[in-house]
Amino acid sequence: MMVSEITPEEQVELDKALYDALNPLASAIRSRETGLPTDRMWEADPVEVALSVLAAWKVMDVEVRRLAGQAAATAGSYGASYEQLGAVWGITRQGARKKWPDAVSRPAPAAAGKRRLALFGGTAELVQAPAGDWSWTGKGADGASGTVADGTRYATAEEAAAHAGAFLKEHALGIDGHS
Repeated sequence: MMVSEITPEEQVELDKALYDALNPLASAIRSRETGLPTDRMWEADPVEVALSVLAAWKVMDVEVRRLAGQAAATAGSYGASYEQLGAVWGITRQGARKKWPDAVSRPAPAAAGKRRLALFGGTAELVQAPAGDWSWTGKGADGASGTVADGTRYATAEEAAAHAGAFLKEHALGIDGHS
């Protein structure tokens, strides 16, 4: 997979979505700094307003980097190589390894029937039984442990991963009010 260019129409839609997401954050930052209500942000000194917008972009930049790291780790947990991660990001294999040092793990030969899944700040291990079916155990970002309910087994690793991923999402930090 190569780095894809977006169309001018997609760029307009992306810009709008980003500004729609940014404005409440910039208003909240400005409100905290001045004590003024968020609906009066644009009445402030233009330099201060512009700096509030810049501060909000900085917060978004940090979050995008964090989420990109999670996406790289997820791709790596499914078997993507640093070469593939680099190609998608438009950097070399070595650059991807430096950017996301823990994204790709080298599985041990004895772990052929095991897979590791990293999502939403948590991890899960998918295990294939001798009969060929799959189960999972996981630990969410909030510290909660989970496993397959009632001894359920899944026909494929992908099905087990879907259930484990749902558990990890439910136990992620900062999602749906979890802290």
